[in-house]
Formats: sequence, C-alpha cells, structure tokens
Amino acid sequence: MYKTVTAVDDLSFTVHDGEIFGLVGPNGAGKTTTLKCICGVALPTQGLVLVDGINLQKEEQKAKELLAFVPETPNPYEILTVSEHLKFISMLYSVDNPEPKIEHLLNAFELDGKKDNLVNSLSKGMKQKLTICCALVHDPHVLLLDEPLIGIDPRGARTLKDILIERAAQGDSVIISSHMLYLVEELCHRILIIDDGKKIAEGTLQEIRKKALASSDASLEEVFLKITEEPL
Repeated sequence: MYKTVTAVDDLSFTVHDGEIFGLVGPNGAGKTTTLKCICGVALPTQGLVLVDGINLQKEEQKAKELLAFVPETPNPYEILTVSEHLKFISMLYSVDNPEPKIEHLLNAFELDGKKDNLVNSLSKGMKQKLTICCALVHDPHVLLLDEPLIGIDPRGARTLKDILIERAAQGDSVIISSHMLYLVEELCHRILIIDDGKKIAEGTLQEIRKKALASSDASLEEVFLKITEEPL
C-alpha cells in the first residue's frame, strides 16, 4: 500500500521449480510492485513472501541469496566499468572462481568489447544487458525480470530467451513481467493477469482462454484485451 493507494490487493500465487511464469496487466496494475515485494525492494503491508520455502521477512538475507531482479530501468553504478560490475556482484554473493562465468556472460551478450568501459559510455540497451549479466552471475534459483527486452537488440533478445528456457529446464523459477505479450506467450508455462492490484485470471494460456470465453486459438493479446475489458 502506498499511503491511501492499495497497489496490490490480496494477491496470491505460486511459481514452481522449472517454470517460466508470466505476469501481465495494464499500466498501473501492480506488476512492478509485486516483483519488488517478492525480491524485498518493497515491503508488503500484509501477506507473506516465501522463496523456496524461506520467509523473506524473517530470513531476508537467506532468501535474497536465491534471488535476482532485473528492473525495467537499469541503474548501474556509473563509476564502475562493465567488468567491475560483474566482479563486484560476484563478491557480494561469494561466487567461487567467477572469471569464467563473467567471460561467458560478456561474450553471450556481446559486451566483451566494452568490458573496460565505464557505464556512462554505454547505450540503454547495453546497460540493460549488463544488468541482466549481473543478475545471472551468481546463478539465482529465482529470477525476476521486469520488461527485460526493452532496448535490447534482436541477438541479445534471442540470447536472453535461450538462457531463460535453459534455466527453467535446470529447475530454476523465472517470473517475467512484460507488455510484450508475444514474449509471454512464447516463453511462459503459466500466466497471471492482474488489474487494479487484483488477480483477474491465472493458468495456462488455454485455461485463460476458457475463462475469457475466447476461441481455442486466440492469441494472448486477444485474450488479454477481452478479459481486461469485459466483466466475466
């Protein structure tokens, strides 16, 4: 709750191991607030957040060791270089022998040629790629991404999608919040639609199609427009 505004209202859901979970809704629906509550950036006034069974409020550090959050607007430290960012995050999470992992991520996201550059020399897309690399360097069990593809070039987008699919196959949990409904439809096993901070629908795309009384081949965009505009 922000002063008199309830941003997220009695919202409850579970993301399973090995699942890519989509969080969608109109502007101001409470998506970013939900992600911030899960990762501990914002504190819920009510309710409980469990990360792999760990109570975030009671064992914050232990829970956060399992998490990584990629915000919509990257805000890396301007006084550090690209490689220094990754080394710094590796130190925070006590990553053993981080250099091979750092090199792999820089190559994967085509940042190896910028590794000695200060952040203020990077484009927005490169800053977003750096933020993603920082989130991945400690191999989080739960990965939260808020509009992760904004500003990223097609090769970088393909790399990220492949990594998310691979991590889910390894048993990690991924939550993606995005207005790019084609991305959510392409990647996510289950989807949660919220509006005004409340759950509107949750399930597989086929299950949400049924709730929206949409055709069996309706796209997520069609279902989303129908379910958020018409009372069910």
